[in-house]
Amino acid sequence: MALGEEDSTLTKLELACTDLKKLLLTSSKLDENLANMVKKFDSMEEILTTAARRVAPLHSLAMTTKALETRISRAVSPALELLDSFKLAESLQHKLLELSSKVSSEKNPKKRLRKLIKYVDCVDKLNTTIIKISQDGEPVIQKLQEVVEFLSRTKATDQYRTHRLRETLVTLKALYETEVDATRFDGLLDEALLNLQDEFEGRLQKLRHQSIGEAYEDKEAEMVGSDLATEMEVEVLRRISETLASNDCLDICIDIFVKARYRRAAKALMRLNPDYLRTYTSEEIDEMEWESLETAVTLWIQHFELAVKTVFVSEKKLCIQVLGGILEGVIWPECFVKIADKIMAVFFRFGEGVARSSKEPQKLFKLLDMFDSLEKLKIQFSEIFEGEAGSGICTRFRELEKLLVHASCKVFWEFGLKIEGNADGLPPPQDGSVPKLVRYAINYLKYLATETHSVPMAKVLRTEQIWKAGILSKPETDENLLKDAIFNVMEALQRNVESKRSNYKDKVLPHVFAMNTYWYIYMRSRNTELGKLLGEQYMKKKYKVVAEESAYLYQRQAWGPLVRLLDEEELKMQSNEITANVGVLIRGKMEAFLKSFDEISQRHIESYNIPDFDLREQIRAATLKFVVPAYTEFWNSYSSVLQTKSYVTPESVKGRLGKIFNGGDRVDAGRAKRRDSRDRTADRASASVEGDIKDFRRTRSSTSDK
Repeated sequence: MALGEEDSTLTKLELACTDLKKLLLTSSKLDENLANMVKKFDSMEEILTTAARRVAPLHSLAMTTKALETRISRAVSPALELLDSFKLAESLQHKLLELSSKVSSEKNPKKRLRKLIKYVDCVDKLNTTIIKISQDGEPVIQKLQEVVEFLSRTKATDQYRTHRLRETLVTLKALYETEVDATRFDGLLDEALLNLQDEFEGRLQKLRHQSIGEAYEDKEAEMVGSDLATEMEVEVLRRISETLASNDCLDICIDIFVKARYRRAAKALMRLNPDYLRTYTSEEIDEMEWESLETAVTLWIQHFELAVKTVFVSEKKLCIQVLGGILEGVIWPECFVKIADKIMAVFFRFGEGVARSSKEPQKLFKLLDMFDSLEKLKIQFSEIFEGEAGSGICTRFRELEKLLVHASCKVFWEFGLKIEGNADGLPPPQDGSVPKLVRYAINYLKYLATETHSVPMAKVLRTEQIWKAGILSKPETDENLLKDAIFNVMEALQRNVESKRSNYKDKVLPHVFAMNTYWYIYMRSRNTELGKLLGEQYMKKKYKVVAEESAYLYQRQAWGPLVRLLDEEELKMQSNEITANVGVLIRGKMEAFLKSFDEISQRHIESYNIPDFDLREQIRAATLKFVVPAYTEFWNSYSSVLQTKSYVTPESVKGRLGKIFNGGDRVDAGRAKRRDSRDRTADRASASVEGDIKDFRRTRSSTSDK
């Protein structure tokens, strides 16, 4: 076993030794091969180095050629695009001529508008193309110039080609400098812009306010601005305005728009025949007849509202539609204000003239109407003329309101002062009737107390109080302010009446005058807005009670002495004396009574007047009750002594008293006067009161007692 193992180990060692020999042999061959390869690589490196030296000049030339090609391409490509732009501009000019001819010959309005839009599109494209040529021309020529200089400097091509390229550059440069300016300012584009300006003006002139006449005639219809143009017309005008603005014609576009729309708006309002607006100074207004001035103010209110709610609403909408896209909407407010400014100035001028004119009482109601109309328009007016552009018009609007507030307050306070100062300067009515001043003042205050005028009057008083006391003050309510103001006038009127009452020399007339006047004030004021404002208790205390007291004093002063003549006390004292003497005394009393009765009757017919029918009836009934029973008793008591045929019977006395108070035999300077029918209609509705106000004139006699 040991021998066998040793043989096996030797065998393995021999095999290993054989393998090592083979490996060493292979390694030796490999080393030889590697040495040969190194020699080959060195040879190839030498060859490549030699080849690289020979190829290097060709590579440099290729790089130079590539750079030259890139440089030329950068200059030639824009030049080719510039030439394409020139070709496009020429094509658009031909198309523009064709469209211009079609637009001019087209008679159908809608088709003409469509072709006009195409015409504007062509103008925009031509303008864009010319702008592109203008912007790209100089850079293109500059690049070509650089290429020519480079070729000349580097001699990258032959002189012949360089010379031709330079000539082409000079020609292109001259063409650009001459043709571009001519195309922009003297060519078809300029002519097209002139055509668009004419078209723009003509289109604007055709847009009329069709409904303004109907809105004025239909008083109940709500006045709102309507569209002046169709969508297609608006689109055409908008496109034209934007095209003109983009071609340095913005000022011309604005000027055309403002002038055209101002003329059209002014003509629309001129259809209302506002000739009264030519009179606007306070002196001229003072010279106007009251009826003319009243009509003018009424028309002014209507026309002012119509201008704001209809004309300017439509004009503003058109401004926004046509000019709203220019300069991000900055232009249209200025244009709209320019259109409205001159027209509004005429309205403001007339309103300011009325407010500054003389402060006559009857003007108060028209001033209040003007103020109320402005108050109702204030919000909408501010919305229409909003922004910085309309600040001037809004300021003048507020100034006019301020003038109307001051004028209204001054007219009202001066009216009270005239009453306080007994402005007529004439004696009281000779027949004891109601003075014209009282009738006018009551009708005036009744008209003022109506809802139509009480609301604006209260607002005027509150506004003036705030201005005087400051914004932080706490003014009274509108009702209290108006109530206090009317109270002041009523108290001034009462002082005026008492002043006149004290000027009578006749003992009876003061009571007739006070009875008539205070009864008139009470009856004409009760159950009206004026009476409700003053209060029933105040009316009774101040006027009804005083009228009743005056009636009592009248009866005592006028008929009391007459009744006392029939006093029987004296006859009873002499009843024991001779019968003949008693008879003489009875007949003397009867004759004195009849004589006094005739005198009093005559004074009532000639000098005493009770125009109010109801009051006269009450006085007649009271007088009959006061006089007739006393006379009847005297007559019945002494009928045996009196010769009945020689004296007036109680029935006759009653008839004569009835005749005195029937209002049918009033005598004044030989002329009969009937007042019943007039007085019975004195308490009509506010329309008749307004008629009384209209009868008041500027002369001093308007408030006199004649």
